[in-house]
Amino acid sequence: MKIKKNTVLTVDQYINEALYNNKLGYYMKNNPFGKNGDYITSPNISILFSEMIAIWIISFWENLKYPKKFNLIELGGGNGEMIKQILNTFKNFPLFQNCCKIYILEKSTYLKNIQKKNIKNKNIKWLRNLNKISNRPNIFIANEFFDALPIKQFIKKEKKWYERNIKFSKINKPKFLNILINIKKFEKKVGLNISYKQKFIEYSPLTMKYLKIISKKIRINGGGILIIDYGNFDKTMKNTLQSVYKHRYNNVLNNFGKSDITYNVNFRLIEKIVKKLNLKVSGITNQKNFLTNLGILKRAEIISKNLPFSKKTDIYFRIKRLIDKNLMGELFKVMFVTKKNTKFQTGFKN
Repeated sequence: MKIKKNTVLTVDQYINEALYNNKLGYYMKNNPFGKNGDYITSPNISILFSEMIAIWIISFWENLKYPKKFNLIELGGGNGEMIKQILNTFKNFPLFQNCCKIYILEKSTYLKNIQKKNIKNKNIKWLRNLNKISNRPNIFIANEFFDALPIKQFIKKEKKWYERNIKFSKINKPKFLNILINIKKFEKKVGLNISYKQKFIEYSPLTMKYLKIISKKIRINGGGILIIDYGNFDKTMKNTLQSVYKHRYNNVLNNFGKSDITYNVNFRLIEKIVKKLNLKVSGITNQKNFLTNLGILKRAEIISKNLPFSKKTDIYFRIKRLIDKNLMGELFKVMFVTKKNTKFQTGFKN
């Protein structure tokens, strides 16, 4: 889409253009990860994060009764670091490794090329469409995936609902514009009563689209999805849209195509969606509890036993970033979604 003077976009259209426009999009021409990017994800902080995810995957595979063929799908591969470390762990479990077909869903050709250079594994298949996955039990991993999807925003004023739009009166100076909407008609279209007891709504059509495809595959073939994301359990939604430019918070309307745009995933809404899709939430907690329950501290103790003090300190410093309540430990939430008859709570209960 070419943005001209007086172009009006809904918030999700604006985010989509800012992040995924083939020529201008932030994710389509930048590596947002690491010191030169705008943020660092858990797999890039410590390899122990990916190790814990790998062990969780193997445990769930065992719970599924050791299927001889199954799919592992990472939603959004980042810079490839997580799946790279997961594969290193899988090498210690050859029986499991031989059963596993790995897919990465990646929209950005730029990031896909980075992933391929980092991972260097011919057995991984990259996807742009989840419908291409073969009919086997599926384990989906979504680490910081849903918070990068475009969202719509709605605001209630004097008993009327408005959709937030963005108008480019001047190409370089867009402004928010509220446009009246029939919220009941919208809710009927999406099949969710999202306005109940709300004054502000954040809703991602793409999240619904992906969850519909994923839920169908889980219902038919078995498996589940593990969601790890920056988010909240709040009953009342609020405006959480935010932007980061060169490691600093940025006005969402500034630095179009040059900054990351994200929001806090409302896990109560995710729960409402998956229940409507005939799945169940088998576990929900924060990242601190999840990683601690999986044994990240015990693993750190084992690998650091004979290391010099400086290296031991580095290992625990990195883990602190992942599990400290004032850092990522409580800010990041973890949700596990499965078929209704699945019983598996590893990582969610001591």
